[in-house]
Amino acid sequence: MRRLGKRRLRVDLRARPELLLAPAVFVVTMLAWEFAVPAFGIDDYVLPRPSQIFDALRTQLADPLFWGHLKVTVLESLYGFLLGVAAALVLGTAISQVRLIERTFMPYVVAFQTVPKVALAPLFVVWFGFGMTSKVVMAAVISFFPVLINVIEGLRSADADRIQMLTVFGAGRFQVFRMVRLPSALPFLFAGLDIGIVFAILGAVVGEFIGAKEGLGYLLLQTNYNFDIAGMFAVLVVLSVLGLIAHFIIRFAQKRLVFWAEENRVIGA
Repeated sequence: MRRLGKRRLRVDLRARPELLLAPAVFVVTMLAWEFAVPAFGIDDYVLPRPSQIFDALRTQLADPLFWGHLKVTVLESLYGFLLGVAAALVLGTAISQVRLIERTFMPYVVAFQTVPKVALAPLFVVWFGFGMTSKVVMAAVISFFPVLINVIEGLRSADADRIQMLTVFGAGRFQVFRMVRLPSALPFLFAGLDIGIVFAILGAVVGEFIGAKEGLGYLLLQTNYNFDIAGMFAVLVVLSVLGLIAHFIIRFAQKRLVFWAEENRVIGA
């Protein structure tokens, strides 16, 4: 049994060398960082060593207030993501199916997307207050566009021959949508969700920068005011881990639900 396990491990490492290379790159980078900072005479308050960042992270994780900030950012990101996805699904479906709606609304959507979202954050704070609502709206706005584009392209990517065949056999428009267009759009949709969930976290943090009393963005500002650079890096590590978890959840769902998809054909995959 042990020999069989070793053989399987060797086969996995040969087929997927990234399982070994990814941790190796991380370890080498951390060691180089740890020893390069004192070797080049860089002050700790400018660039802390990984060991100092780890100590700051351990201190934060032991603080119940930190978990409260984390919960707020997670909820803001999740609610904003769901709101942005819902709006993108409705508008994207309408635009892809009705040419008049596309010609009427798409120019405004594109024009709105070109506006820097950081510039909108102060307006959202004025309109919706310093509470969670303004951050949810910010997260929804940032995550909306990538999901919208993928929904439109996905619904339009349906095989014309299959649509024609169903039409010949008497299928209605809704049946064609359910049996052909929707399955064709699912890989694109998940690619948009993958991008959108990361953007939602970004939007929530940006909103907290502008005006908030809690959240990881607020905590970043506090560590900055206190000149706690190691603490800032620790919060950034948590945000990175949060984004990775969200990414892997979406990818896991995609592999289970749309396992037939070819990733190289999907926007943003």
